[in-house]
Amino acid sequence: MNILTIEDLRKSYGTKPLLTSVTFGLEDNEKMGLIGANGSGKTTLMRIICGIEKHEAGRMVVQNNARVAFLPQNPSFDPSHTVLDAVFDQGDPLLRLLHDYEEVSYALSQAGAAVDEQLLKRMTDLSHQLDVTGGWDREASAKAVLDRLGLRDMDALVGSLSGGQRKRVALARALVLQPDLLLLDEPTNHLDTETISWLESYLASYPGALLLVTHDRYFLDRVTNRMLEVTPEGVMKYEGNYSRYLELKEEQDRLKEATERTRQNLARRELAWLRRGPKARTSKAKYRVERAQALQESTGSGPDARLQLAAASTRLGKKVLEFKGISKAYDDKALIQNYSRLIARTDRLGIIGENGTGKTTLLDMIAGKVQPDKGEIEAGPTVVIGYFDQEGRPLNDELRVIDTVTEVAENVRTADGSVITASQMLERFLFPPAVQYTPVAKLSGGERRRLHLLLVLMEAPNILLLDEPTNDLDIATLAALEEYLDTFDGVLIVVSHDRWFLDRTIDHLLHFEGGGAIREYPGDYSAFLEVRKQEQVAEAAASKKKAKSKPAMSASPSSSSTAGPAKLSYKEKKELEETERRIEAAEERKAAIESDLSSGITDLDVITSLSEELGDLLATLESDMERWAELAERA
Repeated sequence: MNILTIEDLRKSYGTKPLLTSVTFGLEDNEKMGLIGANGSGKTTLMRIICGIEKHEAGRMVVQNNARVAFLPQNPSFDPSHTVLDAVFDQGDPLLRLLHDYEEVSYALSQAGAAVDEQLLKRMTDLSHQLDVTGGWDREASAKAVLDRLGLRDMDALVGSLSGGQRKRVALARALVLQPDLLLLDEPTNHLDTETISWLESYLASYPGALLLVTHDRYFLDRVTNRMLEVTPEGVMKYEGNYSRYLELKEEQDRLKEATERTRQNLARRELAWLRRGPKARTSKAKYRVERAQALQESTGSGPDARLQLAAASTRLGKKVLEFKGISKAYDDKALIQNYSRLIARTDRLGIIGENGTGKTTLLDMIAGKVQPDKGEIEAGPTVVIGYFDQEGRPLNDELRVIDTVTEVAENVRTADGSVITASQMLERFLFPPAVQYTPVAKLSGGERRRLHLLLVLMEAPNILLLDEPTNDLDIATLAALEEYLDTFDGVLIVVSHDRWFLDRTIDHLLHFEGGGAIREYPGDYSAFLEVRKQEQVAEAAASKKKAKSKPAMSASPSSSSTAGPAKLSYKEKKELEETERRIEAAEERKAAIESDLSSGITDLDVITSLSEELGDLLATLESDMERWAELAERA
């Protein structure tokens, strides 16, 4: 059954059509990926669905009483609200109840010895209401979401949070509501790779309908089961995930090529027919003349416009970059601690780690925007650094797009020695002449990001620093950027949470582990995951071996004692054997439960059941270990 139905929906800005003839349906348990070029109207379509914007024509129906939640790219909150207010105060009665309960709970925790009787009574009343409404399950689910998103200070003011933290608050707000229709616009922006993996698992098993815009192709592949491509002519629907979409697009391209070849052959035959025989066209069949003219005038659909990047860079000398014992800390928090490394001319480094561990800080130090507290970074004399950062360089909204580019360079020499003008580079970046002469103010967020990337590459750098380059770029631009980097003859250092992009572009990984520690892994992101998996298996095996060896170590001193306790009875010997079997079985079950809990399970009932079983198991195991040690010592 469709939770959302849209028929012939249209939307324009001024005289420019944005969405034309959009028709599709979304079933109540379907997970649909929404893709298209920057500026094609993906975000506008989502804003129309959730009621923020109005459409000009067409029909849209959302199932009666369906709860809809929307995560925008750049969420805004009242800066005076707390995280608790932002997440739970949504007009939903049960969430309002949880909000009040958490608020009173926090007040009681701050009261100390002077406990307010009214607060206690209020707490009792709220607890009773949660019992009656079944709200405790919802509370446990909400807390699990908040914990995985790193939101633990519920009393923090939203106005004091960074942009990335506000995005996490907005994501928690959408997930905690547990809506029937969930609209997510670039949910992976500002999330680290581990949190993205958790969100991926959560959404894959989400029971409601999902409409998702993201540049993360692994995320699309693993979460969605249908793709919707927004084009200037309307929308195209594809069954299956992103990989299947690519296969179907390839089939379409082959069909287009075959159709175009047929058209060209037919045009040649018709043209030859026109040139044969009597010169007077009146003697020829009228329909043949008209068909020949139509075929000659037709240009064919041809391949889709694609972004073409020219790999231009300045020659790099022997000396590139050297980190000499650099350290950096903020507010007594160590981000980088005594790090040394020599950067070679062919290095392609990826940087990952949790938010706030110093990834961007390292790029800022390389670019000279920040100085290390200790140590130094030495750059070779031929180094030209291009820095595509998250903030983006300030753009003059009153300037035309082409004037913005020519301020950097009138033209650029490519790797093959040819020269490309600023206008030609803009066309390769999908800025047609009509757009080149419009003010920067009229560009969409994705188009501004693409223009920023162009400005960086126009400087012909030989060391390219990319800080979250995939944010706000469409998939076509990312694919072209990856192809550009394949031919880039310089050093690449990229901070990204996009696993697909990392796999395509790097051959060495730096993992920021917190506390200033940086660990290096050879290979791409997938190779890093494989190494980490092997390490986790080895750690689990070592922990199991250590647990088994503890009783034996405690028993060994007594084995040399000459006056030990009385020997075991037959019954105690049997008890010792049975206890050993129970311990071994318990350790195996413990390992299995811990593995299940760390595998990304999102079903709250399963998590609760496993956690309770693990707690009981640990208590029983501790008791059995004590009894085993006692019996083993006597044996």
